[in-house]
Amino acid sequence: MLTIKQAHELLLKREVSSVELTQAFLNNIKNKDKDICAFLSLTEEAALEAAKKVDERISRGEPVEMLAGIPAAVKDNILVRGGKTTAASKILENYIAPYDATVIKKLKEEEVIFIGKTNLDEFAMGSSTENSGFGPTKNPVNLERVPGGSSGGSAAAVKAGFCVYALGSDTGGSIRQPASFCGVVGFKPTYGAVSRHGLIAMASSL
Repeated sequence: MLTIKQAHELLLKREVSSVELTQAFLNNIKNKDKDICAFLSLTEEAALEAAKKVDERISRGEPVEMLAGIPAAVKDNILVRGGKTTAASKILENYIAPYDATVIKKLKEEEVIFIGKTNLDEFAMGSSTENSGFGPTKNPVNLERVPGGSSGGSAAAVKAGFCVYALGSDTGGSIRQPASFCGVVGFKPTYGAVSRHGLIAMASSL
């Protein structure tokens, strides 16, 4: 498991390219995620195109931000313009996001590579990621166990080596609890510190 800093340093030293890193994660997902079900959708073409642009900037010796070129996953209740955002519900199975959530807009400015959308309890209401309309997520540590929830797909994706980090949302523990179940770090920012614009919220007061 790479940290963000380690991945950044590898890119700057040109020991690995963003395209290579992104393709490696995508290959890992294709080979292993059928058993885990961490992802609901992948954005392979867009991810590789974005990675190529970062590699070109690095090859020209241009400075890049810490997150640039690093593959990340996004919980599927956060809008990414032009892609599906289902909140793991059949109700939104064909919903295409018309705009980027504020967190996505900011991360795009940092040239983050988004590789796909992760599974969750439907509308983030749950604590095991067994309540998705598209099937449960398994814990990569032990497929007989749950990964926690509702951001179970994001925690499982990080633990399984499908991305360097992932976005989640936390109303009553939905980042922290799956992180603890999967053995990764989960961080819930202070309420109001990060914009919820573009998040399909479970409870707008939390």
